Amino acid sequence: QVHLVESGGGLVQPGGSLRLSCAASESILTIYHMGWYRQAPGKQRELVATILSGGLTYYADSVKGRFTISRDNAKNTVYLQIDSLTEEDTAIYYCKAKRTPLDFSGSWGQGTQVTVSS
Repeated sequence: QVHLVESGGGLVQPGGSLRLSCAASESILTIYHMGWYRQAPGKQRELVATILSGGLTYYADSVKGRFTISRDNAKNTVYLQIDSLTEEDTAIYYCKAKRTPLDFSGSWGQGTQVTVSS
């Protein structure tokens, strides 16, 4: 299990920005998959963005062009830059690590709350 700690959430007005961080307890250099997921009230957890160890990224259609995932291997940290926030982005944002493609369960962080409201 990789211990993950998210931070950076908060209350922001529509159109604002936040940068979320996910700090891992060990080197992420060889961790296959680092991803951000979110769960809004009353909804299922959904994939937001992923970044693989080789740098390949994936974004959900709903966040393309507004969210940017990146990783700093030297700091064992993955970031999610979120811009042009809307109220629909309100959710708890979770970080997940999968050591290998077959690590189906992976490791989860405790989440960080993002609330978009005027």
